[in-house]
Amino acid sequence: MLPPDDHLPAPPDLPSYTVEEAVEVAPQARRNREPLERHAGTGLARHDVVLDDERIDADAAKVVRRLERSGFQAYLVGGCVRDLLLGGKPKDFDIATSARPEDVRALFRNCRVIGRRFRLAHILFGGGKVVEVATFRRNPAMEAPEEESGEVFDDLLIRSDNVFGEAHEDALRRDFTMNALFYDLDRHQVLDWCGGLHDVRRRTIHTIGEPMVRFREDPIRILRAIKFAARLDLGIAPDVYDAMVATREDLAKAARPRLFEEILRLLRGGAHRSMWLAWETGAMSVVLPELAAFLDDEEATGGGAERFFRGMDAIDSLTRARGRPLDDLVLWTVLLKEPLDEACAGERDRIRCAGEFLEPIIERVAVPRRIADGVRRIVAVLPRLAAGRAGRFARTELMGPALDVLEAELLANGRAIDGVQKMRAAAVAAGGRSVSTRTPTLRREQRPVRERRGVE
Repeated sequence: MLPPDDHLPAPPDLPSYTVEEAVEVAPQARRNREPLERHAGTGLARHDVVLDDERIDADAAKVVRRLERSGFQAYLVGGCVRDLLLGGKPKDFDIATSARPEDVRALFRNCRVIGRRFRLAHILFGGGKVVEVATFRRNPAMEAPEEESGEVFDDLLIRSDNVFGEAHEDALRRDFTMNALFYDLDRHQVLDWCGGLHDVRRRTIHTIGEPMVRFREDPIRILRAIKFAARLDLGIAPDVYDAMVATREDLAKAARPRLFEEILRLLRGGAHRSMWLAWETGAMSVVLPELAAFLDDEEATGGGAERFFRGMDAIDSLTRARGRPLDDLVLWTVLLKEPLDEACAGERDRIRCAGEFLEPIIERVAVPRRIADGVRRIVAVLPRLAAGRAGRFARTELMGPALDVLEAELLANGRAIDGVQKMRAAAVAAGGRSVSTRTPTLRREQRPVRERRGVE
């Protein structure tokens, strides 16, 4: 069976920053010599890179500079540095520092320390903004022994990661080279212990160290590699890709809530390519075998894979049009709608049938009951909505998400969405309130009794 063409665009050009040759130390008279002597003997390469200040969060920059003025090391780290180098605008700005959490709290009145096993400092700003500050840490696991006779050790899973360390140790414990870059704001330098800047320039995902070991340490990294490849339009190095395929069964060992959240992240940015890679690598067959089996059986489903990927295209289209991800309930419903439709075909009680289909998925990836209940009710009512018969369902909190699912289905099939807009307007007129595209987060006990019992 030939998989459908995913019509990926050509990769964009990198922004026009200048990278000078890497040197162990680049002394310049205008810079303080002491900071430049940091990390001597750790294999650090310093790259002079001037990033656009307008794309750097001003509050994060203030936090970094106050820590530096107080005698601590502090850098922008991880995803924000990667995204700046790739020409994007980071969503979050994280900071790594030599300061301990109690030191950070002493410097910032607007700070709270969270976490019990590994403490993090959250600096709170107006509008709900949070700048996360983490103390340098290192991998507490012992060095993995060299492999013998090509065998891979069965259990390298990291179950604890809460030991403070030095900057180079913090970089080396990260997953991918492009996520291990530190940015020195005042000296306009990228600090690179892992060759990550070279990989960013080549737009290629490489692990830090042996890929098989890295994925066995934390199988969630398989899904993270897929997410970065899809969202940032990056290639995956051949050895990394092969290791993803070889270790995919280890995803069954990952924490279930982490699986749920990572699947959502795949859908929030680049849903089509994310799901394509998850299917192609076999990761989908471990975390969502029901969906993988549906996509594999092209003949029996009558083009089900093509319909599914058109649905993923619709998610990507609506996300771009609205400038934000769709609600979690909408994403999960569109993700599972095709196999759910097949499972419920010919059944009179679609809600019960959908519930039975969802039970193993709820158990495997810790889908919250709020999401699962919403999915089964929307799938059950969707044929009526498509016919323009909302009835009393229009007055429920699920009307907005259900209309989003219907809109995605219509877009996937190349049909007009005028009917969806009319139903939204009618629901507003009937209910006297806006039909939100965001699902309310009412606790179960707060919902009306009739609604909890599934009465529409």
